[in-house]
Amino acid sequence: QFPVIYDTMTVRQNLEFPLRNRGVASGEIARRVDDTLRIIDLADKADRPARRLTADEKQKISLGRGLVRSDVNAILFDEPLTVIDPHMKWQLRSKLKQLHQRFAFTMIYVTHDQTEAADKVVVMYEGEVVQTGTPDELFRKPRHTFVGYFIGSPGMNVLPCEAFGTTATIGGHKVRLPAGAPKGATALEIGIRPEFITLTGDKRKGIPVTVRRVEDIGRFRIVHADLDGRPIAATLPEGSEIPAEPRAVLDPANVNLYADSWLVEGGRGP
Repeated sequence: QFPVIYDTMTVRQNLEFPLRNRGVASGEIARRVDDTLRIIDLADKADRPARRLTADEKQKISLGRGLVRSDVNAILFDEPLTVIDPHMKWQLRSKLKQLHQRFAFTMIYVTHDQTEAADKVVVMYEGEVVQTGTPDELFRKPRHTFVGYFIGSPGMNVLPCEAFGTTATIGGHKVRLPAGAPKGATALEIGIRPEFITLTGDKRKGIPVTVRRVEDIGRFRIVHADLDGRPIAATLPEGSEIPAEPRAVLDPANVNLYADSWLVEGGRGP
Protein backbone atom coordinates (compact mmCIF):
# COMPACT_ATOMS: atom_id res chain seq x y z
CA GLN A 1 0.00 0.00 0.00
CA PHE A 2 2.87 2.38 0.82
CA PRO A 3 5.86 1.55 -1.43
CA VAL A 4 9.29 1.44 0.18
CA ILE A 5 11.58 3.59 -1.94
CA TYR A 6 14.54 5.85 -1.27
CA ASP A 7 13.25 9.41 -1.69
CA THR A 8 16.72 10.94 -1.79
CA MET A 9 17.76 8.72 -4.71
CA THR A 10 16.78 9.04 -8.35
CA VAL A 11 14.61 6.45 -10.05
CA ARG A 12 17.69 4.87 -11.61
CA GLN A 13 19.55 4.74 -8.28
CA ASN A 14 16.59 3.05 -6.62
CA LEU A 15 16.74 0.28 -9.23
CA GLU A 16 20.52 0.01 -9.03
CA PHE A 17 20.57 -0.29 -5.24
CA PRO A 18 19.59 -3.99 -4.83
CA LEU A 19 22.04 -5.01 -7.57
CA ARG A 20 24.96 -3.08 -6.07
CA ASN A 21 24.24 -4.73 -2.71
CA ARG A 22 24.62 -8.11 -4.42
CA GLY A 23 27.90 -7.22 -6.09
CA VAL A 24 26.60 -7.31 -9.66
CA ALA A 25 29.05 -5.94 -12.24
CA SER A 26 28.52 -2.32 -13.32
CA GLY A 27 27.89 -3.21 -16.97
CA GLU A 28 25.27 -5.78 -16.03
CA ILE A 29 23.63 -3.30 -13.64
CA ALA A 30 23.33 -0.71 -16.40
CA ARG A 31 21.80 -3.24 -18.82
CA ARG A 32 19.25 -4.57 -16.34
CA VAL A 33 18.26 -1.13 -15.06
CA ASP A 34 17.77 0.25 -18.59
CA ASP A 35 15.60 -2.76 -19.49
CA THR A 36 13.54 -2.39 -16.32
CA LEU A 37 13.05 1.35 -16.82
CA ARG A 38 11.54 0.65 -20.24
CA ILE A 39 9.35 -2.12 -18.87
CA ILE A 40 7.85 0.06 -16.13
CA ASP A 41 7.56 3.11 -18.42
CA LEU A 42 9.88 5.33 -16.38
CA ALA A 43 12.84 5.65 -18.79
CA ASP A 44 12.10 9.35 -19.32
CA LYS A 45 12.19 9.95 -15.55
CA ALA A 46 15.25 7.85 -14.74
CA ASP A 47 17.23 10.75 -13.30
CA ARG A 48 14.38 12.39 -11.43
CA PRO A 49 14.37 12.20 -7.59
CA ALA A 50 11.89 9.59 -6.43
CA ARG A 51 10.20 12.02 -4.04
CA ARG A 52 8.96 14.07 -7.03
CA LEU A 53 7.01 11.19 -8.57
CA THR A 54 3.29 10.43 -8.32
CA ALA A 55 1.90 7.62 -6.16
CA ASP A 56 1.51 5.23 -9.09
CA GLU A 57 5.05 5.97 -10.32
CA LYS A 58 6.43 5.21 -6.87
CA GLN A 59 4.64 1.87 -7.00
CA LYS A 60 6.33 1.23 -10.35
CA ILE A 61 9.74 1.85 -8.75
CA SER A 62 8.93 -0.62 -6.01
CA LEU A 63 7.85 -3.16 -8.63
CA GLY A 64 10.95 -2.44 -10.73
CA ARG A 65 13.24 -3.22 -7.80
CA GLY A 66 11.84 -6.73 -7.90
CA LEU A 67 11.94 -7.08 -11.68
CA VAL A 68 15.55 -5.90 -11.96
CA ARG A 69 16.78 -8.86 -9.91
CA SER A 70 17.41 -12.23 -11.58
CA ASP A 71 16.80 -14.22 -8.38
CA VAL A 72 13.14 -13.27 -7.91
CA ASN A 73 10.53 -16.00 -8.42
CA ALA A 74 7.55 -14.40 -6.70
CA ILE A 75 6.37 -10.83 -6.14
CA LEU A 76 4.07 -10.04 -3.22
CA PHE A 77 1.62 -7.12 -3.29
CA ASP A 78 -0.28 -5.87 -0.25
CA GLU A 79 -3.09 -3.61 -1.50
CA PRO A 80 -0.71 -1.71 -3.84
CA LEU A 81 -3.39 0.41 -5.53
CA THR A 82 -5.31 1.65 -2.48
CA VAL A 83 -3.98 5.23 -2.44
CA ILE A 84 -3.77 5.69 -6.22
CA ASP A 85 -6.03 7.87 -8.39
CA PRO A 86 -8.79 5.71 -10.02
CA HIS A 87 -7.59 6.34 -13.60
CA MET A 88 -3.97 5.65 -12.69
CA LYS A 89 -5.14 2.58 -10.80
CA TRP A 90 -6.67 1.16 -13.99
CA GLN A 91 -3.48 1.80 -15.96
CA LEU A 92 -1.20 0.27 -13.33
CA ARG A 93 -3.45 -2.75 -12.94
CA SER A 94 -3.19 -3.33 -16.70
CA LYS A 95 0.60 -2.99 -16.51
CA LEU A 96 0.80 -5.58 -13.73
CA LYS A 97 -1.20 -8.04 -15.82
CA GLN A 98 1.07 -7.45 -18.83
CA LEU A 99 4.16 -8.09 -16.71
CA HIS A 100 2.62 -11.23 -15.27
CA GLN A 101 2.00 -12.61 -18.75
CA ARG A 102 5.47 -11.60 -19.98
CA PHE A 103 7.62 -12.87 -17.11
CA ALA A 104 5.39 -15.63 -15.65
CA PHE A 105 6.32 -14.62 -12.11
CA THR A 106 4.09 -15.83 -9.35
CA MET A 107 2.29 -12.71 -8.14
CA ILE A 108 0.43 -12.85 -4.84
CA TYR A 109 -1.86 -9.87 -4.63
CA VAL A 110 -3.79 -8.94 -1.48
CA THR A 111 -6.84 -6.77 -2.16
CA HIS A 112 -10.36 -5.97 -0.96
CA ASP A 113 -11.32 -4.84 -4.47
CA GLN A 114 -12.78 -7.66 -6.55
CA THR A 115 -11.97 -5.80 -9.79
CA GLU A 116 -8.29 -6.39 -9.01
CA ALA A 117 -8.76 -10.17 -8.80
CA ALA A 118 -6.29 -12.32 -10.73
CA ASP A 119 -6.62 -15.49 -12.83
CA LYS A 120 -6.62 -17.57 -9.64
CA VAL A 121 -8.27 -16.14 -6.55
CA VAL A 122 -8.04 -17.15 -2.88
CA VAL A 123 -10.84 -15.79 -0.68
CA MET A 124 -10.31 -15.66 3.08
CA TYR A 125 -12.94 -15.18 5.77
CA GLU A 126 -12.20 -14.85 9.47
CA GLY A 127 -8.65 -16.12 8.95
CA GLU A 128 -9.68 -19.20 6.95
CA VAL A 129 -9.43 -19.92 3.22
CA VAL A 130 -13.01 -20.55 2.13
CA GLN A 131 -12.50 -20.90 -1.63
CA THR A 132 -9.81 -21.02 -4.28
CA GLY A 133 -10.64 -20.83 -7.97
CA THR A 134 -11.04 -18.73 -11.09
CA PRO A 135 -13.19 -15.57 -10.99
CA ASP A 136 -15.88 -17.42 -12.96
CA GLU A 137 -15.91 -20.32 -10.48
CA LEU A 138 -16.22 -17.93 -7.55
CA PHE A 139 -19.03 -16.10 -9.29
CA ARG A 140 -21.07 -19.11 -10.39
CA LYS A 141 -20.44 -21.52 -7.52
CA PRO A 142 -19.50 -19.68 -4.31
CA ARG A 143 -18.58 -22.38 -1.80
CA HIS A 144 -19.41 -20.12 1.13
CA THR A 145 -22.05 -17.42 1.48
CA PHE A 146 -19.31 -14.86 2.23
CA VAL A 147 -17.82 -15.49 -1.22
CA GLY A 148 -21.26 -14.88 -2.69
CA TYR A 149 -21.55 -11.54 -0.88
CA PHE A 150 -17.98 -10.48 -1.67
CA ILE A 151 -17.73 -11.41 -5.35
CA GLY A 152 -20.16 -9.61 -7.62
CA SER A 153 -21.92 -6.27 -7.50
CA PRO A 154 -24.55 -6.49 -6.22
CA GLY A 155 -23.60 -9.60 -4.29
CA MET A 156 -25.43 -12.90 -4.25
CA ASN A 157 -28.92 -12.99 -2.76
CA VAL A 158 -29.02 -15.31 0.27
CA LEU A 159 -32.46 -16.34 1.52
CA PRO A 160 -33.36 -18.62 4.46
CA CYS A 161 -35.42 -21.60 3.39
CA GLU A 162 -36.81 -24.96 4.35
CA ALA A 163 -35.77 -27.87 2.18
CA PHE A 164 -37.25 -31.30 1.57
CA GLY A 165 -35.32 -33.44 -0.87
CA THR A 166 -34.53 -31.28 -3.89
CA THR A 167 -37.22 -28.69 -3.23
CA ALA A 168 -36.89 -25.57 -1.09
CA THR A 169 -39.73 -23.51 0.31
CA ILE A 170 -39.41 -19.72 0.55
CA GLY A 171 -42.35 -17.65 1.71
CA GLY A 172 -44.70 -20.53 1.01
CA HIS A 173 -43.43 -20.97 -2.55
CA LYS A 174 -41.37 -23.87 -3.88
CA VAL A 175 -38.01 -23.58 -5.62
CA ARG A 176 -36.24 -26.48 -7.30
CA LEU A 177 -32.75 -27.25 -5.90
CA PRO A 178 -29.64 -28.71 -7.56
CA ALA A 179 -28.98 -30.97 -4.55
CA GLY A 180 -30.83 -32.40 -1.58
CA ALA A 181 -30.50 -30.91 1.89
CA PRO A 182 -28.04 -32.69 4.21
CA LYS A 183 -29.11 -34.08 7.55
CA GLY A 184 -28.12 -32.23 10.70
CA ALA A 185 -27.80 -28.76 9.17
CA THR A 186 -29.01 -26.05 11.54
CA ALA A 187 -29.44 -23.31 8.92
CA LEU A 188 -30.43 -23.76 5.30
CA GLU A 189 -30.27 -20.96 2.73
CA ILE A 190 -30.48 -20.65 -1.01
CA GLY A 191 -28.13 -18.37 -2.92
CA ILE A 192 -28.80 -16.88 -6.33
CA ARG A 193 -27.11 -14.08 -8.22
CA PRO A 194 -29.18 -11.00 -9.21
CA GLU A 195 -28.31 -11.80 -12.84
CA PHE A 196 -30.32 -15.03 -12.61
CA ILE A 197 -33.57 -13.49 -11.37
CA THR A 198 -36.24 -12.17 -13.72
CA LEU A 199 -39.49 -10.37 -12.94
CA THR A 200 -42.84 -11.35 -14.38
CA GLY A 201 -46.44 -10.28 -13.96
CA ASP A 202 -47.67 -13.84 -14.55
CA LYS A 203 -49.31 -14.95 -11.29
CA ARG A 204 -48.72 -18.59 -12.22
CA LYS A 205 -44.95 -18.12 -11.95
CA GLY A 206 -42.40 -17.05 -9.39
CA ILE A 207 -42.68 -15.54 -5.92
CA PRO A 208 -44.39 -12.20 -5.20
CA VAL A 209 -42.04 -9.33 -4.35
CA THR A 210 -42.37 -5.67 -3.42
CA VAL A 211 -40.12 -3.30 -5.34
CA ARG A 212 -38.42 -0.71 -3.10
CA ARG A 213 -36.17 1.12 -5.54
CA VAL A 214 -34.61 0.84 -8.99
CA GLU A 215 -31.06 1.84 -9.97
CA ASP A 216 -30.55 2.67 -13.64
CA ILE A 217 -26.90 1.82 -14.38
CA GLY A 218 -27.14 2.42 -18.13
CA ARG A 219 -26.86 -0.97 -19.80
CA PHE A 220 -28.94 -2.60 -17.06
CA ARG A 221 -31.20 -1.85 -14.12
CA ILE A 222 -30.81 -3.12 -10.57
CA VAL A 223 -34.16 -3.72 -8.89
CA HIS A 224 -34.11 -3.81 -5.09
CA ALA A 225 -37.12 -5.56 -3.64
CA ASP A 226 -38.46 -7.46 -0.63
CA LEU A 227 -39.25 -11.15 -0.87
CA ASP A 228 -41.13 -12.47 2.15
CA GLY A 229 -39.60 -9.67 4.23
CA ARG A 230 -36.06 -10.28 2.96
CA PRO A 231 -34.16 -7.90 0.65
CA ILE A 232 -33.23 -9.20 -2.78
CA ALA A 233 -31.75 -7.65 -5.91
CA ALA A 234 -32.42 -8.49 -9.54
CA THR A 235 -30.39 -7.27 -12.52
CA LEU A 236 -32.52 -6.60 -15.59
CA PRO A 237 -31.60 -5.47 -19.11
CA GLU A 238 -31.88 -1.78 -19.95
CA GLY A 239 -35.44 -0.80 -20.86
CA SER A 240 -37.02 -3.75 -19.06
CA GLU A 241 -40.53 -3.06 -17.83
CA ILE A 242 -41.29 -3.75 -14.19
CA PRO A 243 -44.74 -5.33 -13.76
CA ALA A 244 -47.29 -3.62 -11.54
CA GLU A 245 -47.49 -6.76 -9.41
CA PRO A 246 -44.04 -8.28 -9.91
CA ARG A 247 -43.06 -11.84 -9.15
CA ALA A 248 -39.46 -13.03 -8.96
CA VAL A 249 -38.56 -16.04 -11.10
CA LEU A 250 -35.39 -17.81 -9.96
CA ASP A 251 -33.44 -19.71 -12.61
CA PRO A 252 -33.24 -23.23 -11.10
CA ALA A 253 -29.97 -23.97 -12.94
CA ASN A 254 -28.28 -21.20 -10.96
CA VAL A 255 -29.77 -21.73 -7.51
CA ASN A 256 -27.27 -22.91 -4.88
CA LEU A 257 -28.15 -24.52 -1.55
CA TYR A 258 -26.12 -23.70 1.56
CA ALA A 259 -26.07 -25.54 4.87
CA ASP A 260 -24.56 -23.57 7.76
CA SER A 261 -23.10 -21.11 5.19
CA TRP A 262 -21.35 -23.82 3.10
CA LEU A 263 -22.36 -24.97 -0.38
CA VAL A 264 -24.04 -28.34 -0.02
CA GLU A 265 -22.52 -30.06 -3.03
CA GLY A 266 -19.12 -28.32 -2.72
CA GLY A 267 -18.08 -29.42 0.75
CA ARG A 268 -15.91 -27.41 3.05
CA GLY A 269 -12.42 -26.00 2.63
CA PRO A 270 -10.29 -24.75 -0.28
